[in-house]
Amino acid sequence: MSIEVGSKLQGKVTGITNFGAFVELPDGQTGLVHISEVADNYVKDINDHLSEGDKVEVKVINVGKDGKIGLSIKKAKENYGRRNKPQNRKPAESFEQKMNRFLKDSDERLASLKKHTESKRGGRGAKKG
Repeated sequence: MSIEVGSKLQGKVTGITNFGAFVELPDGQTGLVHISEVADNYVKDINDHLSEGDKVEVKVINVGKDGKIGLSIKKAKENYGRRNKPQNRKPAESFEQKMNRFLKDSDERLASLKKHTESKRGGRGAKKG
């Protein structure tokens, strides 16, 4: 049986390192699940997710010319890559709406800045007459 990129296989964890887990595939070959391919979230310690002897479903993500097999547990999951769309999303603003909002904010900031600088006049550096 040849290992093809994209195929999903059942395997058994045969070894764990600080950078990933080695998984024995049905044909006797061994592949590596890098620590970044174990779960959807950040994995600090792989031992929190896997143990030697665990049976796992993996997806082949690459096969190197040197015969090394890259595997992924998170990509083997059925719902991988499907993102839930936010429900209460605002409709997209047109360019004109964005520009009008920017000009309004800019005018308000400029008026506030002018008001602030006018109140500072007559301080230490002002000429006395």
